[in-house]
Amino acid sequence: MNIIKSKKKFGQHFLKDLSIAKIIVQEFDSKHEILEIGPGDGVLTNFLVEQKFDKIVAIDIDNRSIEYLKSKKRFSKIHLINNDILKINFSNLFKDHFSIIGNLPYNISSQILFKILEYRDRIGLVVIMLQKEVADRIISSSHSKKYGILSVLIQTFFEVRKIVDVESKSFDPPPKVQSSVIKLIRNGVLNIGVEFSFFKTVVKSSFQRRRKILRNSLKNLNLQDKFHHDIFSKRAEELSSDDFIWLSKYLKN
Repeated sequence: MNIIKSKKKFGQHFLKDLSIAKIIVQEFDSKHEILEIGPGDGVLTNFLVEQKFDKIVAIDIDNRSIEYLKSKKRFSKIHLINNDILKINFSNLFKDHFSIIGNLPYNISSQILFKILEYRDRIGLVVIMLQKEVADRIISSSHSKKYGILSVLIQTFFEVRKIVDVESKSFDPPPKVQSSVIKLIRNGVLNIGVEFSFFKTVVKSSFQRRRKILRNSLKNLNLQDKFHHDIFSKRAEELSSDDFIWLSKYLKN
């Protein structure tokens, strides 16, 4: 039984398999300033402390988790924050670049990923556990049914790879789905030629009606006069992230 009883409203499934926790932390091969999302009862945090990172900030919306970690002397040098990760300004936590680690709550994992994209130029490395279905979408390539909005947006700015799949029995309580650990490594893309907000709008609009060709799925952008190029006869899942960058610049300019 876990030290902290899980609360459904927080989407909590505490990792209890120490071998998986060790694998996750070992993906950080040098000193980093680290943000841990949802430390829970400290399974990952224990290994982070042993690695002696430059700075560790752990944020959990559950005050029971933060109070428990504060009661342990080994976590005394960690910056422990009781707050909603979606409401935190990461720039107030780190002066420069940082990395992210965590076992993400399934109910807000996509929202956290979009937040990571907002701070993409400050984040060098991300190693996270999330629902396998979401992980598979992130790492999928074009011409796949799993390929979608997160696939394009994340692969534009990060190299992505799957580290390991994790069975439900590795958690307490066990979730009804499988999980996966993925690693996101920031690539060299800094400027795609258009505002990120417009790029995101184009990608989202393209996939919201993914069965339609782009000429129809992008009608809501009111740019019909630009729809004469051959690319508009394709569906969203046929385009690579580079294609979407080109498309966004074409529509904008």
